[in-house]
Amino acid sequence: MAFDFKKEYKEYYLPKNRPEIVNVPTANYIAVRGKGDPNEENGAYQQAISVLYAIAYTLKMSYKTDYRIEGFYDYVVPPLEGFWWQEGMDGIAYGDKSAFCWISVIRLPDFITKKDFDWAGDTAARKKQIDCSKAEFLTVEEGLCVQIMHEGAFDDEPGTVALMDRFIAENGYENDFTDTRLHHEIYLSDARKVPPENWKTIIRHPIRKA
Repeated sequence: MAFDFKKEYKEYYLPKNRPEIVNVPTANYIAVRGKGDPNEENGAYQQAISVLYAIAYTLKMSYKTDYRIEGFYDYVVPPLEGFWWQEGMDGIAYGDKSAFCWISVIRLPDFITKKDFDWAGDTAARKKQIDCSKAEFLTVEEGLCVQIMHEGAFDDEPGTVALMDRFIAENGYENDFTDTRLHHEIYLSDARKVPPENWKTIIRHPIRKA
């Protein structure tokens, strides 16, 4: 059986539809940074996702090549994730998508090193004929967070975020957004196949004791 992050780490990938506090361990990601409306056809965000998956699947299928990754075991490519913010603002104005800044990411198994990542980036660029130069090997230390399973369209997130804010205030915490601690989303639904009202998205916010 292939290792599946969603099944092995249910506390981070299958939260309840009510807020809960978690301490998220450090993890490595394939990452691409950008700005602009994620819905723009063939825009920067869509191109970033293509790069992420090209590198992710090159690493996953590496055992079928001459390249050997030390400690490799079969695994399911984890879901797409994203860190989001808008410059000069507290919170997010969902109606102004052109102002979004984002880091799109896919988590890496712990055995993947920077050397392996570099090999996969070069290999994917050559085989897929795409520019992978914007991809980076990113280590994220999330730490203490509040998270919830949001069900529905992305534009309906403000109501869910309000639940999170009330929960942390009632339990002696406050949001702790910084340049490196950001609004985090994990996408568990394929938006191409599932109607928006049924989308499942984990929303995670950094917090600290008030």
